[in-house]
Amino acid sequence: MSQLTTGLGIDIGGSGIKGAPVDLAAGEFLQERLKILTPEHATPAAVAEIVARIAEHFPVAEGTPLGVTFPGVVQNGIVHTAANLHGHWVGTDARALFARATGRKVRVLNDADAAALAEARYGAAKGVRGVVLMTTLGTGIGTALVVDGRLVPNTEFGHLEIDGHDAETRASSGAKEREDLSYHTWATERLHRYYRVLEDLVWPDLIVVGGGVSRKADKFLPHVDIRTPIVAASLRNSAGIVGAALAAAQDADQDAALDAAQDTDAGPAREATATPAEIVDDLA
Repeated sequence: MSQLTTGLGIDIGGSGIKGAPVDLAAGEFLQERLKILTPEHATPAAVAEIVARIAEHFPVAEGTPLGVTFPGVVQNGIVHTAANLHGHWVGTDARALFARATGRKVRVLNDADAAALAEARYGAAKGVRGVVLMTTLGTGIGTALVVDGRLVPNTEFGHLEIDGHDAETRASSGAKEREDLSYHTWATERLHRYYRVLEDLVWPDLIVVGGGVSRKADKFLPHVDIRTPIVAASLRNSAGIVGAALAAAQDADQDAALDAAQDTDAGPAREATATPAEIVDDLA
């Protein structure tokens, strides 16, 4: 658990960008979230301006860790995919971009990864050991994998090829709406097939289903006939914001621990020769 009590999370989506300060002990918003529509041309500059506006809207969160989710693969702050936003995002250093826009240090991570962190700490996957697979059903399908509480970042199981198709083009809630499928048909003909393939590849102990459609989980989850327990996300659409704030707080805690270790008498003397294992032992 983070030693910090408050964080600020901002969740970037294809249709809206939303954020709120988060009580990290409870995983709940401290104030009502602010949502701003994603601009039609969601360039890095346009989105960064909105992120800055949301951060400035919450004076209670000034100085607290800031986490931002992104709907694509993010490695070390660099965006590698951006299916539902402007193509200029690919190759962008989002961490540096948002840091300049907000004037503060920022943690940037994939949106499904953030949701999974939140569900593992506060929601449907809390206390679950083993492998938890998170899927977010929306315009596309986001996925995340948590193993014994540790995140395996940037899984892209929404883009598995199944029966000759990119999975999310047939199994997402966007596909359901586009093809005007009933919940029953969507569950039995699309989701059933998708989750059967996933469980044969990953063998999870639990599948958690998030995204906006999860609030209507009773209409479709009972019709998904698979061997793995499958449940709706508890935090619903707040999971991304909560998970972003949590991830940023965890980074801040790690930075503080490293700073404290370097301030000890032994720290400076061993800095040049200590191995990674020795450093971990010192922090344990």
